[in-house]
Amino acid sequence: MEKAQQKLELITKYFSDFTPVQLQQFNALDELYTDWNSKINVISRKDLESLYEKHVLHSLSIAAAFEFAAGSTIVDLGTGGGFPGIPLAIFFPEVKFHLIDSIGKKIKVVNAVAEALDLKNVTTHHSRIEDIKDRKFDFVVSRAVAPLKDLWKWSKPLLKKPSPNSGNQQPGLICLKGGDLATEISESGCRPRVMEVFEIFGEEYFKEKYLLYVPS
Repeated sequence: MEKAQQKLELITKYFSDFTPVQLQQFNALDELYTDWNSKINVISRKDLESLYEKHVLHSLSIAAAFEFAAGSTIVDLGTGGGFPGIPLAIFFPEVKFHLIDSIGKKIKVVNAVAEALDLKNVTTHHSRIEDIKDRKFDFVVSRAVAPLKDLWKWSKPLLKKPSPNSGNQQPGLICLKGGDLATEISESGCRPRVMEVFEIFGEEYFKEKYLLYVPS
């Protein structure tokens, strides 16, 4: 518990107004992912040691840059083990998150984690993003699962038209990416707003990590 508490300080260094329930949920992630990862490998062993930096805090860079209105809906495209969706669902308890992945065992882990944390605002779907029909969302979030060109192609049909429920930002794709993105952005045909994660969180790990926002 003490080890998790120390790791949690990496989160509370940047965010200060969590409820006791949220702190408990963030604190529980360490033990939950360590336990589940020993059964179903969803995070590399090396990364598991840095869970709070490389996965939880990285996911929360979206929360630092975007304010999602209560009642808005977010789909996490290719959620893997639940990132960025699970940390964001803890951060925004009044926002509905739909986490999808084409790999069933990953969704099994996500379901177990969401249930253990009692996250009422999380639903999941074992599916490919292209197979989601007749549903619209305020935002699509994703973490480095495909080139921007593909992410935008998959996201566009799922996004609502702008409405008062969208908060300060109009509906769009928000994705976390790293490295030199010039070619990828050029090939996408998009004109995303690009934010450096290192400017939000001053940890060395976040150098050359970026947040991209493509409004619908």
